Amino acid sequence: MARWCFRHRLVVLLLWVGALCGLGLTASTAGTDYANVFSLPNTDSKRAYDLMEKAFPETSGDTDTVVWKVDTGTVRDQDVRSRIEPALEKIAGMDGIGAVTGPYTGERGAAQVSRDGRIAYAQVTFTERANSVPKELVQDVVDTAQGAERGGLQVELGGQAIQRVQEPPTGLAEVVGLVAAAVVLFLAFGSLFGMLLPIGVAVFGVGTGLFSTQLISHATDVPDLAPLLATLIGLGVGIDYALFIVTRHRRGILRGTDPEEAAVTALNTSGRAVLFAGGTVCIALAGMLVTNLRFLDGVVIGTSLTVVLSVLAATTLLPAFLGFLGPRVLSRRQRRRLAEQGPEPERASGLAARWSGGVQRRPRTVAALAVVVMAVLALPVLSLRLGATDQGNDQASTTTRKAYDLLAEGFGPGFNGPLQVVASGGDTTALVKGIETTSGVAQAVALPPARGVTVIQVVPTTSPQSKETDDLIDTLRDRVIPEAGAQAHVGGVTAVSKDFAAVTGDRLPLFVATIIGLGFLLLLIAFRSLVVPLTAAVMNLFAAAASFGVLVAVFQWGWGLDLLGLGKEGPINAFLPVIMLSLLFGLSMDYQVFLVSRMHEEWVHTKDNARAVRVGLAETSRVINSAALIMVCVFLAFVLSGDPSAAAAGVGLAAAVALDAFILRTALVPAAMHLLGRSNWWLPEWLDKRLPHLAVEPAEEQAAEPPAAVGPASVVHGFIRSVDGDAVHGASVTLMTKGGRQLDRVDSLADGSYIVAVPGPGTYLLAATSASYGSRARHVVVGGGPLVYDVELADHEVDAVN
Repeated sequence: MARWCFRHRLVVLLLWVGALCGLGLTASTAGTDYANVFSLPNTDSKRAYDLMEKAFPETSGDTDTVVWKVDTGTVRDQDVRSRIEPALEKIAGMDGIGAVTGPYTGERGAAQVSRDGRIAYAQVTFTERANSVPKELVQDVVDTAQGAERGGLQVELGGQAIQRVQEPPTGLAEVVGLVAAAVVLFLAFGSLFGMLLPIGVAVFGVGTGLFSTQLISHATDVPDLAPLLATLIGLGVGIDYALFIVTRHRRGILRGTDPEEAAVTALNTSGRAVLFAGGTVCIALAGMLVTNLRFLDGVVIGTSLTVVLSVLAATTLLPAFLGFLGPRVLSRRQRRRLAEQGPEPERASGLAARWSGGVQRRPRTVAALAVVVMAVLALPVLSLRLGATDQGNDQASTTTRKAYDLLAEGFGPGFNGPLQVVASGGDTTALVKGIETTSGVAQAVALPPARGVTVIQVVPTTSPQSKETDDLIDTLRDRVIPEAGAQAHVGGVTAVSKDFAAVTGDRLPLFVATIIGLGFLLLLIAFRSLVVPLTAAVMNLFAAAASFGVLVAVFQWGWGLDLLGLGKEGPINAFLPVIMLSLLFGLSMDYQVFLVSRMHEEWVHTKDNARAVRVGLAETSRVINSAALIMVCVFLAFVLSGDPSAAAAGVGLAAAVALDAFILRTALVPAAMHLLGRSNWWLPEWLDKRLPHLAVEPAEEQAAEPPAAVGPASVVHGFIRSVDGDAVHGASVTLMTKGGRQLDRVDSLADGSYIVAVPGPGTYLLAATSASYGSRARHVVVGGGPLVYDVELADHEVDAVN
């Protein structure tokens, strides 16, 4: 497939451009129909909602609030009314406004003025839901209301529709994330074209994914958070997957391979890992379906579709781009050096090789430090409290936050989250009296009944996000309503949020068990090992606990919120753990696959665990860290999205990816694999026979070759020395066939000498590795007699077998 895409690159490019433009045009014509469906079947709040829908079917549209406050006098003063009333009348006359109820007219008007007379509010009801109200209309409402301000008179607005017009421009987060990713890629590659490749592939994958999600929103319920999360995860994995493939392709060209063959090899190695990694991300995302939360179904559809299209772009469009660029995927300096000095030897050196050698020498110390860091960061998770954020968590400078605070000041903190007790039978009068006398209730007012249903508006004394309000809901349901002998249910936004958090918390263990079990099974099949997937599962739990610890410290405790400009602390959104865990487990599995697949490739060749872990870490740590840095930049950019949920997901995922890549995959995982030794690759024979074969690496073409040409037995012998000429004692020397099958293995003596047996004349692979020095692998040609071959090991240098 890679070769076909490389050779027919223009056709592939035109197909992708046609798909992107076609989907974009169709989606723009159809528009969006996103819907947030938080209600849950078989919950008390859902029963309350169903009764209200039956009794008041005509109530529709979003209701927002205009709040004003005077510094002196009262809001009833004529000079205040002369400014506010014309503004409210103008708003009421706008096309798209259903009704405006103010404090200066009607029987209930007096209730819309605070006791001290300094704060009042009016309710503006649109004819459509918040997501469907034109932004131009909302902006007109805001401008008209705030146009009534003067010295000593403050006017603010709150509500879902109002919140939409104060969000930053759409696409700001994506642009900032792409720019940050471009900087990292340019530093990693030193090439403009090398930088643009992963970004171009990600843009095609995410673009087609978002347009498809927009079209799907007309057929099923897709929350407005889905495209944001799809963009967030799509940009991250799209750039990362292309980065892994381009890195392997560039390495092949630097080794002297023709660009077409280098592309085919890159797609047949790293491309396979990308397919496998993308599959694990989709499976982890699909794990959200076991929670049976309707709100998350649309998130699964949008994010999974975007990941699939990003993988498809990386495995088809990318080789086409590589065909257009040829050797220009390298920097000018690299092309000049390749022309002057010839192909580079296959080795890893520098910081990555030194770190890999350090982990091999001190695995216990590295593992202990990594565990301590992760444990400390995970401690705040013990205080995790699920709930729902509201406009009280917005930035202090926003009009929605100011309106929220004014209403809390004038009418009590519970006014921003009233409860609705919906009664369909029994003694309603006794129920109202019982609610009024309940601790934690500031006010309880029964509205006129309709179709046999009575709605009692209950204003708590505490804020919607406080634990005391949650306790009040339980008290009303468990004690007050049964004692009154009424058939009633507690609803309202606050009650829905509480039920959503409770259901999510109950189903979270099943969800975690599902995605860990699926991930374990996939890695078990791919790497033919019990220990590798078990290690991955434990590491994923470490990463989840630590990242949620960071999330609690920032968003629940408020550490650094002012620095990030993210408003006020509060509970963690109930749906965030499910979404974050899905993305985290998928992304963690990505890094585990890329790291361990390279180790497994070396293990298959040499059967030397220490060498496999050292080579795998030395060759993949730099690209994994670069990929993680790109993801961190993309995720943190979503702090600028204006959506508190997306900002929290961005911060949480950025912390998770950073901890996973920089601490777990490059420190704790290799240290643990060094300590576990050959048991890393243990699998019972009976299980090996029953498992299906799913190879992440391509089949070794020379694996079935004969050990050597027929002839008399011989030996290869010599000395293992350092660059300074010192004898290297205890170095492992392995003789293999060219396909990687081990023939003999010895350790060098005190003087550095070694001798390995050769079955006959032919070409063999001789690999030497030392914990104190580096590794080296070379092909040797043995003739009719013994071959003298000395090996020089450079400090912190690793040669790859392939």
